[in-house]
Amino acid sequence: MPAVTVENPLTLPRVAASAEAVARPVLTVTTAPSGFEGEGFPVRRAFAGINYRHLDPFIMMDQMGEVEYAPGEPKGTPWHPHRGFETVTYIIDGVFDHQDSNGGGGTITNGDTQWMTAGSGLLHIEAPPESLVVSGGLFHGLQLWVNLPAKDKMMAPRYQDIRGGSVQLLSTADGGALLRVIAGELDGHEGPGITHTPITMVHATVAPGAELTLPWREDFNALAYVMAGRGSVGAERRPVHTGQTTVFGEGSSLTIRADEKQDANTPDLEVVILGGRPIREPMAHYGPFVMNTRDELQQAFEDFQKGRLGTVPAVHGMSEGGL
Repeated sequence: MPAVTVENPLTLPRVAASAEAVARPVLTVTTAPSGFEGEGFPVRRAFAGINYRHLDPFIMMDQMGEVEYAPGEPKGTPWHPHRGFETVTYIIDGVFDHQDSNGGGGTITNGDTQWMTAGSGLLHIEAPPESLVVSGGLFHGLQLWVNLPAKDKMMAPRYQDIRGGSVQLLSTADGGALLRVIAGELDGHEGPGITHTPITMVHATVAPGAELTLPWREDFNALAYVMAGRGSVGAERRPVHTGQTTVFGEGSSLTIRADEKQDANTPDLEVVILGGRPIREPMAHYGPFVMNTRDELQQAFEDFQKGRLGTVPAVHGMSEGGL
């Protein structure tokens, strides 16, 4: 980890907060509990225990792995429905296949992202290809759920295939951090992901001892999740480590630092930084559906049961021989 990198970050465009920027304070640091998802792959629930008012427009995020599978062990999810939001799957190591009942699909690996707008509803499946199931191997990624405002919840589904080579690469003034802008905008630099809800998603690699201070839109919230490594956040230098999420308060910049010493298996601090414009609408969430009212949730379940969210394709083989 990670797959998308450069030998010399100083060759990249650089970002920095202005001297007038107001530093965002640290409101909370929470530790993600571990669990299992789909057919049994290990996850960390990054947003567990965080008040939704700090997360909006994000709903949930799971860190999938990091796990080294033995042959026959890799697992995914069976076919299942979604309505009312977007799923963002970012693969750092390993391979994942996607297919949905709207015709979207593909294979993502090593820095790729699949961005599925469920909208009015569809069925989809995510799973390792047969070759990975047979061989085993390293698997590590994230899945993020992004809410849609009421006006977009019943929009037509859409699928975006974002290759790792298309992300916007940036650095800091001293080259101590490599930033991958997956979606949204950072200091005037735009990532490839097209979003309905205005957000920014960045994967930062911060070298030992380096400090990252980013300009951040004041109308966005700000979250930072540590995928690997140790460091500190905010002017308070509050310690953080793998599996912890920081919620920042209001302001126009945020600061993250990497400890001088990192664990042997994690040479750098790896952080996903998220921000978005809060939707501030009522949310009714149950299982795979995220709507505004309980009645809309009941309608989603009824539509799913009656086959209105699509049907599983008769032939749904994917890469390397299918599932």
